Amino acid sequence: MYKRLIIISTMGALAGIVIISINPINSTVLNLAFLLCTVAAWSGSIVLAWNWKPLRIALMIVPVLLAIPFSLPGSAIQESELRDDYVRGMTKLENTKYIWGGESSRGIDCSGLPRRAFRGALIAYGFRHADGGAFRAYLEQWWFDASAKALSEGYRNYTSPIGDKTTIREMNEQYLLPGDLAVTTSGIHVIAYAGEGKWIQADPGIGSVATLNGKTDHNQWFKVPVTLHRWRILSEQ
Repeated sequence: MYKRLIIISTMGALAGIVIISINPINSTVLNLAFLLCTVAAWSGSIVLAWNWKPLRIALMIVPVLLAIPFSLPGSAIQESELRDDYVRGMTKLENTKYIWGGESSRGIDCSGLPRRAFRGALIAYGFRHADGGAFRAYLEQWWFDASAKALSEGYRNYTSPIGDKTTIREMNEQYLLPGDLAVTTSGIHVIAYAGEGKWIQADPGIGSVATLNGKTDHNQWFKVPVTLHRWRILSEQ
C-alpha cells in the first residue's frame, strides 16, 4: 500500500514538474493536467506523512497559504507601473525562438508573447502591492488561452478596441501607448507596440521574437490591415 502511494505521489510530482517547466505550450488541457498531478502528489504526501503530525499539518496548511494572495482585496492598478513591467517582459523575450502555441522562454508564438509578459507583470505587481486583483487577473489569464483573433474580439473582456483599421506602415503612432496590440484583420497574427515607432512580435517568418521599426524596417506584417487594441486593465485608469 505504502509503496503504491510513494510511486503515485512521486510520479505525480515529476509529471507536474515536467509539464510546468519543460513543455513550452500553454493550454487549458495542460494546465488541468498540471493541477491534477499537483493534487495527486500533495494527497499522496499527506497519506505518507500521516503518522508524522508536524509534517502532516504543514502539508495541509500549504493550500491555504497558496490561496492567500488570491484572496487579498484588489485596488486600482497603477497603470504606468504595470505597463512598464509588461513591455519590459516582452523585450526580455527578444530572440526567443518561435513555436506555435508556445508561451515560454523555450518557445513562444505571436499571442503568447504579450500574454506571457502581461501575466508576468500582473504577478510581479501583485507581490509588490499585495494586490489580490492582480493575482486573480494573473490566474484567469493563465487558465484561459487567448489567440490573436480572440484578443481582437475582446475575449473574456481582456482587451478593448482603440482605433480604426489601418496598417502599421500608415498609422499615426502618436496616440499609441507601449504595449498596445495590433491584430491582423485575418486574426492570424498580433504585434505589440514597444514605443518610439518600434514593434515587437514573435514572427514565424523570422523564426523568433524581434523588435523592428514599423516605418523603416521591412516586414510583411507591417503592410497588412490591422485593428488596434489595449489591455482593458490598462485602459480603465
